[in-house]
Amino acid sequence: MITYLEGVVRAIGPDSLTIVTAGVGREAFVVPALAARARLGAELSIHTFLVVREDSLTLFGFDSADERSVFATLQTISGVGPKLALAVLSVLGPDDLRRAVADADEAALTRVPGIGKKVAARLMLELGSRLDRLPAPGSGTASAPGAAPAVDEVVGALVGLGWKEAAAREAVEATRSAEPSAGVPQLLKATLRALGGQR
Repeated sequence: MITYLEGVVRAIGPDSLTIVTAGVGREAFVVPALAARARLGAELSIHTFLVVREDSLTLFGFDSADERSVFATLQTISGVGPKLALAVLSVLGPDDLRRAVADADEAALTRVPGIGKKVAARLMLELGSRLDRLPAPGSGTASAPGAAPAVDEVVGALVGLGWKEAAAREAVEATRSAEPSAGVPQLLKATLRALGGQR
């Protein structure tokens, strides 16, 4: 699992960057503000989240571990995929999102393209407690082994592969309990083995 990239920027799109590390260029989709700050030929470090699909692997990049963790948590909400999660962060950012959810600010949430009143209500209902479980920004624990974002990342990958969020989370938590030292790749593989073909 690719969780961090450091290298030279070789291409910049409106919402993507290509970063070359050890001679290999990797494209990551990012919020427009991050793409706008990047400079061709300059060194850049980003936190990343790999979205696994049956026919693709898509990398998303972020300024901070907190932003990456919020992106992972957003995808645990029914109806929110990686593109919509990135759109939320593009419009609001982690801190404004936390405020909008805490204040039940539907108007702020529906400013995000693709979020209507129903999805906004779901975010306000389900997201608050999940955001509260994330490490505080700057705590340095967002990508530590065993941290909640690792579980959320694996759950997000399983949801992308077709499993229901509740079933995926239950399986991941059970696997984490059995293998507490497992990293994200090992946790994903072990959970897939446990789930088998049942969706």
